[in-house]
Amino acid sequence: MESTITAKGQTTIPKPIRQHLELKTGDRIKYFIRPDGSVVLLPKVPITALRGFLRWEGRPVTLEEMDKAIAAGAGEGALPPRRE
Repeated sequence: MESTITAKGQTTIPKPIRQHLELKTGDRIKYFIRPDGSVVLLPKVPITALRGFLRWEGRPVTLEEMDKAIAAGAGEGALPPRRE
């Protein structure tokens, strides 16, 4: 597939590519130049698209339980030992 670059430096992304990337009007895309010189075009995914990505199957924990877990983790050498 190919498209033409206009005098303004714009181009139309071919429909099969837009469909493959699930791009819609108003979506944003990112370009990456690889070390070999090839260019990758990817859709810019809004952070809201990640909603529900991670699921927790356990029961909700209380703030007190979180505080205890944080204190326990800090007491277990969470930081690497200092070099002297």
